[in-house]
Amino acid sequence: MRAFIARQGFPLTVGIVAVLFLGLFFLRPLVNVLGASLLDASGKHLTLANYVSVLTSPFFLGGLVNSLSIAAASALCAVLVGVPFAYCLARLPIGGKPVLLALAALPLVLPSFVSAYALVLLFGRSGVVTHMLQSLGIPFKSLYGAQGIIAVYTLTLYPYVALPAIAAFRSIDRSVEEAAQNLGAAPGRVLRTVTLPLILPSILAGALLVFIEALENFGVPFVLAEDRPILSVEAYKLFVGETTDNPASAGVLGVLLIVCTTIALLAQRMALARRGFSTGTRRSAPALTASAAQRRGGAIYCWTLVGTALIPFAAVVVISFLQFRGPVLHGGFSLDNFTELFRHSYRPLANTLMLSTLAACGATLIGVPIGYLVVRRRSRLSGLLDIVATSPFAVAGTVLGIGLVVTYSSGAFAITGTALIMVLAYIVRKLPFSVRSASAILHQIDPSLEEASINLGVPPAATFLRITVPLMLGGIVGGLVLTFVTVASELSATIVLYSGPWMTMTVAMFQALEGTGAGVAAAAATVLIVCTVIPVALVYRVLRRHELSML
Repeated sequence: MRAFIARQGFPLTVGIVAVLFLGLFFLRPLVNVLGASLLDASGKHLTLANYVSVLTSPFFLGGLVNSLSIAAASALCAVLVGVPFAYCLARLPIGGKPVLLALAALPLVLPSFVSAYALVLLFGRSGVVTHMLQSLGIPFKSLYGAQGIIAVYTLTLYPYVALPAIAAFRSIDRSVEEAAQNLGAAPGRVLRTVTLPLILPSILAGALLVFIEALENFGVPFVLAEDRPILSVEAYKLFVGETTDNPASAGVLGVLLIVCTTIALLAQRMALARRGFSTGTRRSAPALTASAAQRRGGAIYCWTLVGTALIPFAAVVVISFLQFRGPVLHGGFSLDNFTELFRHSYRPLANTLMLSTLAACGATLIGVPIGYLVVRRRSRLSGLLDIVATSPFAVAGTVLGIGLVVTYSSGAFAITGTALIMVLAYIVRKLPFSVRSASAILHQIDPSLEEASINLGVPPAATFLRITVPLMLGGIVGGLVLTFVTVASELSATIVLYSGPWMTMTVAMFQALEGTGAGVAAAAATVLIVCTVIPVALVYRVLRRHELSML
């Protein structure tokens, strides 16, 4: 009995802690959002009137259609630009591939609504480029509306498609394509009928991530949608505008967002379940023999895409050092925007750094053991835990925020308005990063090392800390940094949960955009970019030195 407890105590403890955490701070808030949508304004009587009111409203139906159409169009555009990018990097002998990969991943850790705001400064009604085009007689109105939102999502989210597609292109068995060519198929036909169908799971997985992110995003439509209703934004507006104890209407919109993402997940699984994609890889596909023109064309496409995606971030940094008079840009170097941003307090910056650090550490402490349990103790229960732990990615931040407020605004554990509820929301929202990075690196570690340690009498918990964790260090640090930088730019949940003393840089930018502080918003965006880029660069350098020292 003691031997059984000694071997199973650690995974059992991890499972219990994970279930309690996710049950209390993820599943329970979602259930309460559903409950709020089924109760009347008093919160005492069941009713479907809330759903009838929302689903018969042309305004909210328009918001649903807008959200779904924009998310679908963004996913399609990300596929159209991301797959050729992946093909060029995986198959063409072009130079600078490591740099291209690093630059291509940057938009994922930079705040997307910063990109949206930068495009407004460039292509808005009073934008720099807009005035330039109009002075040349070129008709151009602005980037507001669906086309602007889709453009931002495409430029910032295409790496979700490109990065897994690169790995998929490289993992295809060379003999499969050779067989098609030996049967007389032209290279274009091989690509269309053999190669692309084989990497369809990676393409659909990336497209699904883009769809979900576009559906739940709050900051980008807030900047660019204007009067066009978007579900994530309208849910927030309804929540802050509720005058009763029960946020019924906001709960309905939250449930609709969850239903939409669930349907998308099920549709992807159904599409993939109908076919097999295994090729029994023996030899990975080498770089193609390409002409100079093909290599040049591929390089131009890749560098153009990466450069275009990063232009908004470079532009907002430059613009933040220019002079503003209200919302109007006048040019000339100035530090007034930063002075105004920090004139009253450095608290938003301190809060951002502190909350991001706490959330990153918390997500790592919870997510890494879950990843270990999922990989090393495979069972139906660990598989279910894996699904629940990665599900927060598909839940809008505004919805989770509303659920946490409804759940923990009263009673013995009333934490609404505190820093704790913000940290808990961040941990839940970013837990999938830690779980996935930990499980991915564990697949590459031989379990016999841990088994040998346990067989020598070292308890599983001590083995995990002394042997497994050091071997997982690269994946753990990667997940921790990704959590830190994404929390630093988090707006969806923050805007629902923060209170005055806990304002963050994203909220400062949000409030500046609501007013006339265009320069202050640009300065806040620049600070956000610095807060995300510097940690990534430092950790990459440290890990690189660590890898070299191990050679």
